[in-house]
Amino acid sequence: MTGRTSPPTQRVVEVLDFLARHPHDRFGISELARRTGQSKPTCLGIVTTLAESGYLLRDAEDKTYRLGPSLISLGHVAQESMRAGPSAREELRALSSAYDTTAALAAIVDDRITLLELVDPPGTSGSEGRGTSVRVGQSYPFAPPVGLMFVLWDDDALRDWLAREPTIPLRTGSDRLDRVVAECRASGYLVERLTPGGRRLYALMAGMSSTMPQELRALLGELISDVGERVYLRSEAGTQRQKHDISVISAPVYDHYGRQTMVVSLQIGRALTDAEIARHAKGVMATAHTLTTQLGGLHPPHDARATRPTPR
Repeated sequence: MTGRTSPPTQRVVEVLDFLARHPHDRFGISELARRTGQSKPTCLGIVTTLAESGYLLRDAEDKTYRLGPSLISLGHVAQESMRAGPSAREELRALSSAYDTTAALAAIVDDRITLLELVDPPGTSGSEGRGTSVRVGQSYPFAPPVGLMFVLWDDDALRDWLAREPTIPLRTGSDRLDRVVAECRASGYLVERLTPGGRRLYALMAGMSSTMPQELRALLGELISDVGERVYLRSEAGTQRQKHDISVISAPVYDHYGRQTMVVSLQIGRALTDAEIARHAKGVMATAHTLTTQLGGLHPPHDARATRPTPR
């Protein structure tokens, strides 16, 4: 059974929907009333109220109306509220269950990498990821070498990130970084190796500001010296039966502009073969694809191949 509807509210929605379908045009009261099937007095009352609230803009010279700036902030708030909502959590739960490991969703919030959601596989308990030291709300400085997965699929974002003062001394212009960018964009996902240095790096940087003592910078510099050095590349993998210690597999989520807005990840924490890496990556890309769709985002070409993950 459907709930009761409100005809006055429906008329407001009709005005907004009509203008949204013509974002580059302006309309006077007579035409707007005619195009939405409303009387002029009713339409005038609606657009006057919307204009006073900033949801429409009124041109004083020709007395026409178009969409206003308040809709921009409203849209951003709506998009933010959907980022880690119930539907996103359900997708992460399906991913976690399919591959029996922790699934996570992260984004850049207030210029810091922030963990938005974390879901453990069935049979585990606790708010932290199984076998990990991360928790929801934990944040990290968004500067090299931390954050590559958030900029890897966008040239402008990657260039801006590399221009930031790194948290530790490192190289950013290596040929390997070029290979990392090319191969990850071709595959649609990023795989980070599991190394003692990597574990120590994130443990030390959790919650820390981008400014850290020189002694700590020097210590971290001993752990990692090149952006992308911990990334697994299939072209360097060796034999198919060889196993690789993998930390995390990630794929991007896009907004309606086609810009990367979040990252879906599987926390691996063990050795996988090339085939196992590819199978896990397929599930991660499928979840990222679904979340992009839920956000009304635009999928880049490589995402079009993604399918929903299935249990092993």
